[in-house]
Amino acid sequence: MFHYFPLFAFLSVCALSLFSFVAVAAWADARRKEREAYYKSETLKKIAESPGAGATAAVEFIRDEERRAALQLREGQRLGGLVTIAVGIALMVLLLAVTDKGDKGVFVVGLIPLLIGVALLIHSYLLASKE
Repeated sequence: MFHYFPLFAFLSVCALSLFSFVAVAAWADARRKEREAYYKSETLKKIAESPGAGATAAVEFIRDEERRAALQLREGQRLGGLVTIAVGIALMVLLLAVTDKGDKGVFVVGLIPLLIGVALLIHSYLLASKE
C-alpha cells in the first residue's frame, strides 16, 4: 500500500499545480481585458468630448470595432465548421477501417459531426448578419 504513496503524492501536487495555474491565468486575463476596456472607453470619451470631428471619429471607431467583431465571429464559425467536417470524415474512415467487412452501417455515425459542420458553414455564409 505504501509503495504507491510517492506516485499519489506526485500526481496530487501536479493536479494542484495545474489547477492553480489555470485559475491565476484566467484571473490575469480577466484583469487585462478589464484594463483594456477601461482605457478604451476613457480614450473614446475624451475623443467624443473634443470639439470638431472628434465625436464623429469616435462613433466611426465604435462601428468599425463592431464590424471587426462580427467578421471575426463569422470567420470562427467557418473554421469551426471546416474542422467539424474534417472530424466527421475522419470518423467515418476510421469506423470503416475498424469494423468488420460485413458491418458497413456503423460509419454513418460520422455523419453527425459532418452535418453539424455543414450547418455551421451554411449559417456563416448565408444566415449570419453581414454588417
